[in-house]
Amino acid sequence: MDNLLSTADVPPQFLKAAMLLGHIPWRSLPSDPRISYALYVPPTQYNPSLTSTSPSSEKLPLLVFIHGTRRSISAIDGDDDLVPFADSLPCAILAPLFPIGLDGPNDLDSYKLLRSRGVRSDLALLHMLDEVARRWPGISTERIFLMGFSGGGQFAQRFLYLYPETIAAVSIGAPGRVTHLDEQRKWPGGIADVEALFGRQVDREGIQKVKIQLVVGDQDNVLHGGEKFWEWVREMKAKAPGKDGSLEGKAADEGGLEGMRQGRVDTIRELQAKWRQEGIDAHLDVVEGMGHDSKPARGVVLEFLKSAMLDRAGQ
Repeated sequence: MDNLLSTADVPPQFLKAAMLLGHIPWRSLPSDPRISYALYVPPTQYNPSLTSTSPSSEKLPLLVFIHGTRRSISAIDGDDDLVPFADSLPCAILAPLFPIGLDGPNDLDSYKLLRSRGVRSDLALLHMLDEVARRWPGISTERIFLMGFSGGGQFAQRFLYLYPETIAAVSIGAPGRVTHLDEQRKWPGGIADVEALFGRQVDREGIQKVKIQLVVGDQDNVLHGGEKFWEWVREMKAKAPGKDGSLEGKAADEGGLEGMRQGRVDTIRELQAKWRQEGIDAHLDVVEGMGHDSKPARGVVLEFLKSAMLDRAGQ
């Protein structure tokens, strides 16, 4: 990072030619080159004269978009609705890419857990924020705006538990499996062993300070794959638990993701109710006519994030 070229080192008229404005090409993460990230920086809104010591209120807020299990990144890679949103607000957008197979040949989900034997996706995001802060000092990275749907919603929820001080607002969309503030269950079902795994505790008071949106479609209450699919998954895990070295390959009581037991509407309502008991206020948006598809929810998500960014700018 010592030789990292920042926008402060480049004459303003050359920033776009140097690939430091607009759609930033995918970059490998120095701390783990298997992981990469893309960035969108609004060319007409970014102020290259700002420094790391400039007030955060003068910098562009940063929206972090976490992909789902299918790793679709079209929302930032093309001219999808996130780019016009970033231009109009304005804000910058960061999109990490955690490829399949980080934790073994059959690994789909290790990034959602934040920690497994082969990857620390929580630290990867923190390292990305460090690099963005140094390369683009005109972007505010101290408190991010986080969004994720489905698998991305799982990541966002768990990252909120561990790093609430880094998040101004979070939109958690339709997670199939969630982590409850249950000190009798191991991660990721609960938080009994969080300090041993991550070296930090869950800060309930910190979570209470974050603006939280939960979002799901009213038709998204079917069990993904059906009951027979989850029976097959359990049988496969029982035959070779942890064979690929990931937490995902283990039984839930040994530190892996449990199988889905209900639809996402029931899951997210249950999470909201349990959070309310913990003094955590989360606004729930149930989108009429929507199944397990993030596109119809994008409007309510961006409206929530816009409001949170404007509120923060006015503080």
